[in-house]
Amino acid sequence: MLSSDTMRGYNDTIILSLLLEEPSYGYEIAKRIKERSNNKYVMKETTLYSAFTRLEKHDYICSFQQGKTMGRRRTYYEITAKGRNYFDQKHQEWLLTQEVVNQFITDNRL
Repeated sequence: MLSSDTMRGYNDTIILSLLLEEPSYGYEIAKRIKERSNNKYVMKETTLYSAFTRLEKHDYICSFQQGKTMGRRRTYYEITAKGRNYFDQKHQEWLLTQEVVNQFITDNRL
């Protein structure tokens, strides 16, 4: 299982990548993160909702109410055009990060 410290800098990008596919709500996003990581990363609810607040504050996502669960309307999140641009920047940053880190962490220690 990956530590939340390792993943902290990538949480927003992970959430945005899922929202690129379709609008979704918190529980479903958390479930998809767990499934796609083959249970190696579980995003805590507080981490997820803190990220939603931060992303919405920067206009990277917007929220809307839809459907009902146990009498309450669900809050869905959707990526904005600004969020798509931010995701593209973070994707390029990730590629560069991999390139740099791979220069130091290799299998040549054997």
